[in-house]
Amino acid sequence: MKCYFIGDNKVIIISHFKLRLASVVMLLAAVTLPAHADKNHDPDRTHYTAPKAHQAPVVDGVANEAIWEKAQWKDLNQRWLGPEYTKEDFQGRYKIVWTKNKIYFLGEFVDDILIDTHRNPLTQYWDDDTVEIFIDEDNSGGNHQYNHNAFAYHVSLDNQAIDIGTDKKPHNYTHHIESQWQQHGNNIIWEISIDIYTDAYQDGAKNNQPVSLSAGKVMGLLVAYCDNDGSPLRENFIGSEFAAGDAKDRGWIDAGLFGKLTLVE
Repeated sequence: MKCYFIGDNKVIIISHFKLRLASVVMLLAAVTLPAHADKNHDPDRTHYTAPKAHQAPVVDGVANEAIWEKAQWKDLNQRWLGPEYTKEDFQGRYKIVWTKNKIYFLGEFVDDILIDTHRNPLTQYWDDDTVEIFIDEDNSGGNHQYNHNAFAYHVSLDNQAIDIGTDKKPHNYTHHIESQWQQHGNNIIWEISIDIYTDAYQDGAKNNQPVSLSAGKVMGLLVAYCDNDGSPLRENFIGSEFAAGDAKDRGWIDAGLFGKLTLVE
């Protein structure tokens, strides 16, 4: 009888051991998952926290409001396309602040030659000197090539904003932004305000409304600069986020390349 009970106990012990072993295996599997488990975003995305402006900055290319002192600079130093360039040819950095109605972009650039040769704003707008600001309203990542899951505003030297619409054609979205830049010594100071729209935005509709912003909101953000020094095509494309692989300029298609923007008080 003792042997029976001992044997029975062994079965029970083995059963408990198997259960515990299975739990350990599951725990180890969870622990050993890659640190980046978000399938919609590339790993190692940067995180920018933007302070709230209780009074909206004036978009004039001067940037003398006190709120800009509270925001941190973020460099544009990722060479996506083109050869190596010198600091005299290009340098770039930016800041972001926000109000309940808009986000505000401040860019500081060194660009020794400014070019806008394509007078039609819908033609080869990426081959002129251009600031690109990519916004994913809900930070969902994923494809945004021919939809409004994210916007990719190409802001030209004549302060127009172009992106591709759902009809796969370029559209003028200048009514989403206000843009002004000035030269200050060797620097270009560029200020842009941007209305934020959801992926429900419909091209041509008259009832599109920008969202109201609040502290804690998280969006996707990518910033880039197209630099042309006199060629038929841009020489360089420089961005704010590291892009692995050969298609480093894929941010116009893939919002998974965007960094994270968090609005804070």
